[in-house]
Amino acid sequence: MAEIIEINAFSEEHTNAQELSPRQIVAELDRYIVGQEEAKRAVAIALRNRVRRMRVRDPIRKEILPKNILMIGPTGVGKTEISRRLASLVKAPFLKVEATKYTEVGYVGRDVESMIRDLAEVSVQMVRQEAIEKIKHEAERAVEERILDALVGAAPVGADEERHASWRHTRERFRERLRAGQLEDYYIEIRVKRESPFSQVNVFSAEGIEQMGVDMSELLEKFMPPVFINKRLKIREAREVLFNQEADKLINHDEIKRQALQRAEELGIIFIDEIDKIAAGGREERYGPGVSRQGVQRDLLPILEGSTVRTRYGNLRTDNILFIAAGAFTMAKPSDLIPELQGRLPIRVELKPLTKEDFRRILKEPEDALTKQYQALMATEGLRLEFTDDALDAIAEIAFQLNERLENIGARRLHTVMEKLMEDIAFETCDLPEPKTFTIDAAYVQAKLKGIVEDLDLSRYIL
Repeated sequence: MAEIIEINAFSEEHTNAQELSPRQIVAELDRYIVGQEEAKRAVAIALRNRVRRMRVRDPIRKEILPKNILMIGPTGVGKTEISRRLASLVKAPFLKVEATKYTEVGYVGRDVESMIRDLAEVSVQMVRQEAIEKIKHEAERAVEERILDALVGAAPVGADEERHASWRHTRERFRERLRAGQLEDYYIEIRVKRESPFSQVNVFSAEGIEQMGVDMSELLEKFMPPVFINKRLKIREAREVLFNQEADKLINHDEIKRQALQRAEELGIIFIDEIDKIAAGGREERYGPGVSRQGVQRDLLPILEGSTVRTRYGNLRTDNILFIAAGAFTMAKPSDLIPELQGRLPIRVELKPLTKEDFRRILKEPEDALTKQYQALMATEGLRLEFTDDALDAIAEIAFQLNERLENIGARRLHTVMEKLMEDIAFETCDLPEPKTFTIDAAYVQAKLKGIVEDLDLSRYIL
């Protein structure tokens, strides 16, 4: 039996996430996504298996790879949202890509590896932001001192004690006013680094267009020292510039790159949408766009299987990245993918179309439900908005009918219906003389939407 060891967590947030059981992960997803229990269970198990793998010692640990997932279901039923919320839950680097975009680059989609480079970029930004949060207070103190230096000047050199005391007193008075926000519109002069003309350099290579801005600028700075210029800014604007300068001094850039690559390798999630579009035509298609589509599938194979991709931050292994592919598969079926790619997506999950009851729950239950969003928006104008239960039933019924009669676009239909329903309210709210309450009931919904819903031709263009 494999030996168990303690997990080396990346951060406190990851430690908390690693304590979540699959049941708890599903419960967290339920806060934002209605239904689709099978898909939630699949991603929850995949996430927990990552934690289990991290507890296993080598050599068997190297053989335990994530089981990639293929989600099958119509648009607007929660495929992307499940993956995005999962990544947010565990603070994992997350990237969504469209499989069809890789047919735009070349005949066989040579730029497939760019998704790994983009994931590395996301991971670096995530780790950098966490590092900045840790030194935020120290950087803010340094920024305050630099602003005071610009306002009052540095300590006088060679002055007597009386002049030093006067300088300190003046500085403390300005510090009080600065902290009180009384000097935000004062102009100060600060030294800023002029952006190098080599900060973004595109290098054309066999793998596609590789942006090497950071590496190239670091190389050129050895031969061309940075140029600083004086810039006059308001304190409110200068504070952000100075904060970035001080934060760059305090954080360890090499350590950030190392941790970011490690996090991308161990926790990265890539969501490949519209994968059914590169399966259209089946494996028998030998000419035209089918050749390009199959080329993209072939290029995806080594990425999903496990390979090393060169990024500007170093080499990144893809073995333990979790890939979640998704598609509606209305014009193709999963078996139209080349067999090798099918084998790289062993877990199949079918997401069900949304029912009228699902629409009603979407309007009411999630923490970011559409009704709650509109209530928050209108509250800023002094309007307290209320939705009755029969109004939610009417909205859900209309959205469901439109999906049945027109194109089924899933929960996205609610956005178009709600926007039309709220049109007059959103337009007139600014003119309210005083705060008031407005209740939306079934009668109001029918009055606003019934005519459009009954006119099928009009519905095609408006809803």
